[in-house]
Amino acid sequence: MPGGRVGGGDRPRLGACAVPAVRSRRGRALRLPVHGEPLVDEVVRRVVERHPDDSAKRVAYKGDLVVRVTNTGTGDFYDADVSGTALVDHRTDGSQFWSVLGPVLVGVGEGGGNLPRSLYVVDGLHTMDISATGNKTVAMVHGTRTDIREQID
Repeated sequence: MPGGRVGGGDRPRLGACAVPAVRSRRGRALRLPVHGEPLVDEVVRRVVERHPDDSAKRVAYKGDLVVRVTNTGTGDFYDADVSGTALVDHRTDGSQFWSVLGPVLVGVGEGGGNLPRSLYVVDGLHTMDISATGNKTVAMVHGTRTDIREQID
């Protein structure tokens, strides 16, 4: 079975993005621009199962991953240890189902899932169902959720 280091298009890259609006003391919506840069990336993947067209159907990921998430407006940063283990089912419609043990980085847009709009470290035993349109539904069996926005605000 093919395996190897993750690189290129194997995993979404975290780059400059806008984290959801937060409210100032005056009640105005503020955007928090962030940038993510891997400090440690020892993630490996193994294709466990393939679709009939030979595209990946089920992929296992594991390894150390620490991402520095920086508020580009202030320079404040948070080092997110997202060294979880995941089994990701890639459906033919473009949707995905993640079975996760340990921490992963999850970004949720406005109306984009069952978590409020933000960037999170979701840690523990959980699943994440990502629709073909990107809507994310996180089901926590046991664990914690850290809003990175609150760490670098």
